[in-house]
Amino acid sequence: MRIDKLLANIGYGSRKEVKSLLKSGAVKVDGTPVKDAKQHVNPGEQEVTVYNEEVVYREFIYLMLHKPQGLISATEDVSQPTVVDLLEPEDAVFEPFPVGRLDKDTEGLLLLTNDGKLSHQLLSPKKHVPKTYLAHINSEVTEEDVEAFKNGVTLDDGYVTKPGVLEIIESGETSVIHLTITEGKFHQVKRMFESVGKKVIYLKRLSMGELKLDEELELGQYRELTDEEVALLKGE
Repeated sequence: MRIDKLLANIGYGSRKEVKSLLKSGAVKVDGTPVKDAKQHVNPGEQEVTVYNEEVVYREFIYLMLHKPQGLISATEDVSQPTVVDLLEPEDAVFEPFPVGRLDKDTEGLLLLTNDGKLSHQLLSPKKHVPKTYLAHINSEVTEEDVEAFKNGVTLDDGYVTKPGVLEIIESGETSVIHLTITEGKFHQVKRMFESVGKKVIYLKRLSMGELKLDEELELGQYRELTDEEVALLKGE
């Protein structure tokens, strides 16, 4: 990896700022000053220091975000704020992206990472990674709905969903439910309820695979995953 990219990725400034840092002689590789921004280094095998302090490099970042309503699950958008706008500069430099999408008006657990392999693993239809949602429904949810979801329902485009586990928390004029599904079609939870004549009026994702939303995170807050949480996601 180029030395300027390595230093920029871990928060030592923009490429331009890193070049100035290199020219000053503050950066050393295995004790030897390096001034050429294009020089390649192996951070796993070589010691990189800045002002004689060792640089600890890591390739991947894993963030758990409690997504609020009003943000697009994307890295950039020409007209609307995105979840990446919530990140501090020292995290944004890793260029993490959301794993899957939560609708603009949906809250809850959103994983951001720059680990493409893990993202693919979690989103692959073949992996059947379960995702659990909390939803408020505008009418009474019944055992008939539970049975229908268990068998798979037909969406407005004719697609028949895989079985979903619907749990009724409260049933009445407004119902509260948990729904666990293993796929992620566009607006799937909302469309599943539309298929039985009901409407989702509030939606929040609680978990993805073995990863559960940290209840201590306020809306809009995020934190890094623990090593144990990363291992759970990777199935280790």
